[in-house]
Amino acid sequence: MGAAAVAVIRLRNPPVNALSLTALQALEDGLKRADADPSVKAVMICGENGKFSAGADIRGFSSPKRHGIALGPIISLIEKSEKPVVAAIEGIALGGGLEVALGCHYRIAHVKARMGLPEVTIGLLPGAQGTQRLPRLIGVPAALDIITTGRHIPATEALKLGLVDEVVEENTVEAAIRLANKVIGQPLGPRRLSLKPVPKLPNMEAFLREALVKVKKQAHGCLAPELCFQAVKAATEQTFADGVRKEQELFNILLTSGQAQALQYAFFAERAVQKWTTPSGASWKSASPQPIHKAAVIGLGTMGRGIVTSLVKANIPVVALEQNLEYLNMGRKAVMLLLEREAMKMEQGAQTLRFHNPARLQFTVDFDVLQDVDLVIEAVFENMALKKEIFQKISRICKPGAFLCTNTSALNIDEIASATRCPQQVIGTHFFSPAHVMRLLEIIYGLHTSATAIATAMQLAKALKKVGVVVGNCFGFVGNRMMFPYVQQAVFLLEEGSRPEAIDQVLEDFGFKIGPFRMSDLAGLDVGWRSRKGQGLTGASLPPGTPARQRHGHRYSPLPDLLCENGRFGQKTGKGWYQYEKAGGRTAKPDPWLHNFLAQYRDTHHIKTRFIDQEEILERCLFPLMNEGFDILAEGIASGPEHLDVIYINGYGWPKHRGGPMFHASTIGLPRVLAKLQKYSEAHPDVPGLRPSAFLKKLVAMGNPPLKDWMSYLSRQSNKL
Repeated sequence: MGAAAVAVIRLRNPPVNALSLTALQALEDGLKRADADPSVKAVMICGENGKFSAGADIRGFSSPKRHGIALGPIISLIEKSEKPVVAAIEGIALGGGLEVALGCHYRIAHVKARMGLPEVTIGLLPGAQGTQRLPRLIGVPAALDIITTGRHIPATEALKLGLVDEVVEENTVEAAIRLANKVIGQPLGPRRLSLKPVPKLPNMEAFLREALVKVKKQAHGCLAPELCFQAVKAATEQTFADGVRKEQELFNILLTSGQAQALQYAFFAERAVQKWTTPSGASWKSASPQPIHKAAVIGLGTMGRGIVTSLVKANIPVVALEQNLEYLNMGRKAVMLLLEREAMKMEQGAQTLRFHNPARLQFTVDFDVLQDVDLVIEAVFENMALKKEIFQKISRICKPGAFLCTNTSALNIDEIASATRCPQQVIGTHFFSPAHVMRLLEIIYGLHTSATAIATAMQLAKALKKVGVVVGNCFGFVGNRMMFPYVQQAVFLLEEGSRPEAIDQVLEDFGFKIGPFRMSDLAGLDVGWRSRKGQGLTGASLPPGTPARQRHGHRYSPLPDLLCENGRFGQKTGKGWYQYEKAGGRTAKPDPWLHNFLAQYRDTHHIKTRFIDQEEILERCLFPLMNEGFDILAEGIASGPEHLDVIYINGYGWPKHRGGPMFHASTIGLPRVLAKLQKYSEAHPDVPGLRPSAFLKKLVAMGNPPLKDWMSYLSRQSNKL
């Protein structure tokens, strides 16, 4: 019996062989032909161009009715085949792609292949019997981990788990044909996963109870992981057919949940922001990035350390600079510690991180080493005079083509650029703390920033595995500018009668990883205090006789300033809005001192304490944040609502299953957002952040159009503000 005894079915739908209706139809036809042909003794399924399949086409999910053929029945067809079917997995087998492989009787993977069921990340669950077959093959604990996290499994791990039968380093397709020939005539019963019992655990019930608690805790209000759990649990309690029915039922709940739409919107929004444009007409289409062979970071505080670590992890040689040896040595120790930790994490994934080589990472106080770098990131603390002094210095030392980046969270890029000889090379790169962990990079262009500089910064974001979002220059840019009214309202709510833990709880229940007061304690209250002193809002430069709760005719709360004057800077001092077990402690406990302090403060300022319900807390914090977003769009600071949403999901802990603040506003309905803002604005006429944005009013007047059409309602002139 020659090799011709094996029929080969190739999945072909470039670039990733997604299982489109045509691809499924072809797969079904191929199976039926092989089945009917007596000369065919076995079947081998593989993908075109070294990729098995990335699964169902995600764009198909958003259409309300999915017509035509379902994947599940085709997988049952594969499994029922009287002839052995072997999957040859190269590149990736994800989602429906892996479910197809699970329907096959044997699986061979290339050593570099990756497998996974990532449906959970877009708010769904594996809907083609994957939640029923996987636990039968590799057991409940491993299946639960893979299905509820959506993570990609390298081939070597898949072999250990028993997910594949063999891993090869050479030609996977040839190896699969060899295996197919070898197993012709062997009984297929034991290879059909739907017939296998789920491997028993001695303590299955206890295991499932604990697993559910863990899944719920990590889900932060996201439905999909919990329903994935329910589907796998069904496999342990029911027949295969009943389990499959349960899987379908849970899949349909998720499909209509609103969360799936939000997560898929977030998925596409992240791709959309890669295509940047600026009001002056520069865009991703016409600009190309310059290569970065060597980078430098100036300032080794918290931010600088994280940025150095990110660059080293991305294999970009780095020079790290500090102003004196004492700071340099402190910074070096901290960076080495971070890199050791990252290296340990990466070794578990069988990668190595080389950073002891001075050609890769060099620490120095000598600015002359900047002569040959392609890009400098300045990360000293937020002080305009200091930043200008550094930029003046580096623009003299660096070669003419070098890009000069500033990691600032609010300062004016144009003013910083004015200190240099080459303002077109200056760009803002706002990293988020901790910089080696957070995915967001806000990229801020100034009046003179070249398109090449923007393209290079976007390329850098990609190299660092971050999401770059291009935005215009204004105080606080996009993220922090929208954050100001949010935090401000949270503090006003305290003045009016709430408590930090009550407000944090409401926002964490909404899905934020951490509420505004816990966030403030973590970041350090002194950061904002320093900024407010710089703006003359508090401290020595405040004109005598200024009313305590007013600045420039607007409402102001001195509460955060008073806490700082009491030496309460948050976690670092062990006391802030909460108390901690010690300075540098992590566990926030409500502080009776603070409750007492708030009561006295209200007495002093004749504020009548009132009970504030959860709805008001949520709306007062979130609606002004969205409102600011509408102003940002109207001013042309960001080129679309997706940009704001990607920034909030990746930099500010906005719950991904709620799609971002602008998406959430469109879900609530703009008329409702407007009505509530008007109501709160009338109650607090001295708070500008509550006054509805003109652009929001216009969209409501235009009949509340869908989010994708918002920008078409902006007259183009207003973009040039």
